[in-house]
Formats: sequence, C-alpha cells, structure tokens
Amino acid sequence: MQVARGWLVGRLSRLTRASSGRWQQREGDNFTLAYAHSLSHRLPLLYLVVVFDLLLVAARFRTMAPGWLVAVGPVALGSFSLWRAHYWRPSAVSQRSVDVLRHDLKAMSWLGSVAGFLMSLWCMALYVYGNEAGQSFIHYIMAVTLFSGILGLGHSPLTALRIAIATTIPTSGQILFGGHPNAVPVMAVQVVVTTLLLLITNGHHRDFVRLELSRQQLARREREAARLAQENLLQATVDPLTGGLNRRAILARLEEELAETDPTRPPAWLALIDLDGFKHINDTYGHAAGDAVLAAVANRLEELERVRCFGRLGGDEFAAVLDPSLEEDAVRKLALALSERLRAPVLHGGAVLRLSGSIGVHRLDGQSVRDCLERADAALYKAKELSDGAVVVFSPDDEAELQDRAAVTRLFNDSNLADRLRLVYQPIVDAEGGGVVGFEAFARWSPDGHRWLPPGQFMSLAEATGRTGELTRMVMERALRECPAWEHGRWLSINLCSRDVMRGGTADALAQLVQDFGAPPHSIILEVTERALLGDPRRAEARLQAFRARGFRIALDDFGAGWSSLSQVHSLPLDMIKIDQELSRALATDPGARTLVGTIISLAWQLGIDCTIEGVEDESQAATARGLGIRLMQGYHLGRPQTASEALALIGKAPSDNVVSLRA
Repeated sequence: MQVARGWLVGRLSRLTRASSGRWQQREGDNFTLAYAHSLSHRLPLLYLVVVFDLLLVAARFRTMAPGWLVAVGPVALGSFSLWRAHYWRPSAVSQRSVDVLRHDLKAMSWLGSVAGFLMSLWCMALYVYGNEAGQSFIHYIMAVTLFSGILGLGHSPLTALRIAIATTIPTSGQILFGGHPNAVPVMAVQVVVTTLLLLITNGHHRDFVRLELSRQQLARREREAARLAQENLLQATVDPLTGGLNRRAILARLEEELAETDPTRPPAWLALIDLDGFKHINDTYGHAAGDAVLAAVANRLEELERVRCFGRLGGDEFAAVLDPSLEEDAVRKLALALSERLRAPVLHGGAVLRLSGSIGVHRLDGQSVRDCLERADAALYKAKELSDGAVVVFSPDDEAELQDRAAVTRLFNDSNLADRLRLVYQPIVDAEGGGVVGFEAFARWSPDGHRWLPPGQFMSLAEATGRTGELTRMVMERALRECPAWEHGRWLSINLCSRDVMRGGTADALAQLVQDFGAPPHSIILEVTERALLGDPRRAEARLQAFRARGFRIALDDFGAGWSSLSQVHSLPLDMIKIDQELSRALATDPGARTLVGTIISLAWQLGIDCTIEGVEDESQAATARGLGIRLMQGYHLGRPQTASEALALIGKAPSDNVVSLRA
C-alpha cells in the first residue's frame, strides 16, 4: 500500500508540474470566447450529472448513515451544482463581456476542484457507514463522476487536472487505509484510467487549440479578403478625389434606373453639370486648386435634397440622378438651386475661387444610357450657349432638333464634300477710297442640294466627324481656283478652325496648295478666332509663327466677342485685327462700344497692324467707324457674300496699284 500510495503521489505531482505548461488554456479574447462558448454547452450537463450522482448516493445511504450527513450532499453540493448549471447556460454566457468570461474561466478552475474535493469528503464520510456493497457503490459513483468531469472538461484541461487531484487524493487515502479487500486493484484502475483520461483530455485540448487557431486564421483571412474586396469595390465605384461615384459606377447606376420598369411611377431625372471657368482656375491657381473645387462641388451635390446619387464622369463634368417624383418645373427649380450653390466661392490657400455650373436635365426615359446621356448632353450644350450657370431641361423641340442634327451628321459624314460644298466671297472695302481690297471666302454645305448651311451650322459636324482638315484643304483649293484675287492686287481671306490651327502639318499643306496655284503667300490671309487660342496659348502662338514663316498673313477674327484680352494681343504674330460684328452693331447707339472699338484701333496702330470691322449693315455704323479711324470694313451694307465671278466683277475699274496693302 505504501508503494501504491507513493506512486500515486508522484504521478499526480508530475501532472501538477506539467499543468503550468501545456495544460493551461490559451490567452486572448478570441480563445476566451471560444472556451466560454464550448463550456456553456458542457458544464450545465456536467453539473446535472453531479446532482444526479449526489441523489443516488444519498438514496443508497439513507438508512445506513445519519440523516443530517446524508442530507448535506444533495442540499449543499446539489444546490451549488444547480446554481452553477444555471450560471453557465449558453444564453447567459453569450450576454457576458470578454472580461467577465475571462474571470469566470479562472474561477471555474478553482471552484470545480473545491467542489470535487468537498464531494469526495462527503462520500468518504458516508463510506465508513456502508457495508462492502455500499462502499463499492461509492467507488463506482466517484469514478463515474470523476471520469465524466474529466471528459466533459476537455476544453479546460487544467480544471480537469485539479478536479482529478482534489478527488483522487482523499478517495485513494480512504480506500488504501479503509481495509477494503480490493483496495490496490481499485486504486490502480482509478489512477491509470484517470491518468489516461487526463492525457486524452489534454490531447483534445491541443486539437481544440489548433482548430481554434485555424478558425481564427481563417477569420483573419476572411476579414482581410472582405477589406480588400471593400477597397476594390471603392476603387471600382468611387471617385477618390470627390468621394462620389466614378464614371463606371454612375453609368451602372443609370443602367439600373433604366432597368426599373415600374409603370406606376415616372423614371428619374438625369442632370449633367459642367463647370464654367474650371480651366481658368486650373491654369491660374494650379491643379491643387482645381481638385479643391471638384471636392467642393461634390460636397454641395451631396448636401442637396432630392439628389439620389451623383458621380464624376470625367474632368469637370458631373452626373446626378434626381428624384423621379419631381415635375419639370420642380426639377428646373432644383437645378437652378444647384447652380446657385455652385456660384458660392471656394476658399483655397488664401485664394477665393469663383466659378459656375451649366446644367442640362433629361428624364431617363430613353432606350439606353447612351440615348439619355446624349439628350442630357444636348441640353447641357444649349445651357452653355445661353450663359454661365444656365439650366436647360430637354424638351420635345430639342428632341426634334437632335434627330435632325443626327440625320444631318450622318449625311455630312457620308457625303462627298466636293459635291455638297460651295463658296461665296464677301468684299472687304477701303472706306477712304471706296475700292475693294480683298475678299473673305465663306463655305456653304448642303445636306440635300437645296438648303445651304453656313459654317456656324456645319463646322461642329466637321469637328465631330474628324473632317476639319479635309474641309479646310478643300476650301483653300477651291478658293484659289475660283477667286484668284492676287491677280488683281487683292488679298483672299480663308478661315481656319481651332483644330487647323493646332494640328501639325497644316502650315505645310496649305503652303503647298498656294504654291501649286502660283499665288504669293502674302496675298493669303488666314483668319483665326480667339477661341482657337484659348486651349493652349503658347502652342497656338508657335503654330501661328509657322504660318507666318511660310509667308501667310494672320488675322485675329471676331475680336471682342468674348475672350478679348488686349494685354495678350501684342505677343501674337498678327497682321490684322477684325472687330466682331456685335460691336459693329452697337457702334451708333452704345458709347461703351465706341470706347472699346477706339481702344482696339489705338492698340492696332501702336502694334503696327491693320484693323477691319465686320458686320457693317447700315450707313450710320459705317460713318461711326470712319469717324473712329477705321478704313477697312466688311458687311452687308458694303457687299453681300456672292459667287467668285460676281465678287471679282466688283473690282471694276479700280486701279490695282492703289490697293491698300497689309503692313509687314
């Protein structure tokens, strides 16, 4: 017995020392939650097993032991077990914080061992009152209770170990010293089985830890995947500069709106917003200021009620989906309110940035997103033509105009320009001598052979179809063939569009045409508008220098129509300024117009270049212009555009050697 007792104490001591290592539960909030969740489904059942075993022992010894001793177990220990079973029920555990659960797990380890020790003492107190069968029954009940506890506490091996030690030591001492005939075999079985079960429990705990680590790693990967998916979603749908939807996302949203076919409600509205003056801010204050403006516009869109969503299509153009319940008048008021918001200044780096936004609105009732964007864009284009910050709602008249324009565009794209193009020539007159000094060629294009459109109505078609270069070369070639004004000592003016000015190789192509017809380049005036110089002034200046290098003369057309920066004219390689016809019409009645024209004339003389006024329609305008010192005039009052033969006939008997020549 002494040997058995020594072996038992040594084995339990080794297990106790090992408990400081691999028998411990893992630390960490995730493990605390995992342990508590698992134990909440086991501990209530284990405590009920303890209660059941207490009742069995009490029933077995009710006639053998004193009543008070028999009652101690079911009353005290049973009540404690029922309380712990209720405390560890899953619904209660799920409501507790991590800190409380961590405390519960630590308390459980000691409470379990104390309860096991007290149950052992109670059973051993009853043991002396029983006969051999009663004592064997106690051995059986204690073994079942201990083995159940060890197996049930697989996720808390340290608690199982402590319960085993607290239970085995008192029961082993009682068995060894109680004189039971089978004490050694019973002790051997109990110790061996307990040890094996503890090892099995520890193995289960290691498996549980590995599984939980894998689960946590998988959860981290899932969270990382979700985070990356969210980032990818943001990159795919959100414009990083403004925080609104990007182009792809807003187009997808428009697709969704079109797909919602609900006959009980009208479709939503699409508003396209284009910022007026944004390029000026970018060029003057830098791209950081432009970014600040775009972010401010997005914030104002987000704050506006009845805006379902918005996004940036690109550059300074935004799209917004507006509440479908709005009627046309209400949506116009909403767009006007947005336009007013956009006029509010934006503060950036001590600068006050001001701009406005033109808005085109169309209800999303088209066949496709492309159709809706096309109509909203048509309304936006009309708004930009009206004024800065204007609002236009696409109307049935606009639809008819759009369809007509689409048809004309197809005709222009498919037509042979040579068959549908003709030129007319308007004389430019010397107001002092009364003679014709030159002609300006105007192109006319016909979609049907009957209706002839001026450049203002078909040049945009040429730009849209990429045929501006072809058109310019054709106009130049035909004008040189039809109207050889240089042979009479006069000049010939040809208009260039913005793309002709900026396109490389245009100067060489036109110079070759002039050479082929034997015309002196200085007799050809190339007219460019102020708008052609807006996009890239430095590059435009370099292109104009290239024309000058090949002998052409350069005239700045429509001066005073809008951009008109007098301070920048001196840096351009110009031979003539042509005053816009809007100023011409106002000369006789508007003192401000006369003052401005006088300033332009003074500037031209100071720069040593000629000055022509366009759009002279009556004698009062002509007289006022002459009074201001203008010699070169052009307009219906002096001669309408006509065929080449009619134009050349105007030269009449005027001597060619008295023609006014351009200053070099």
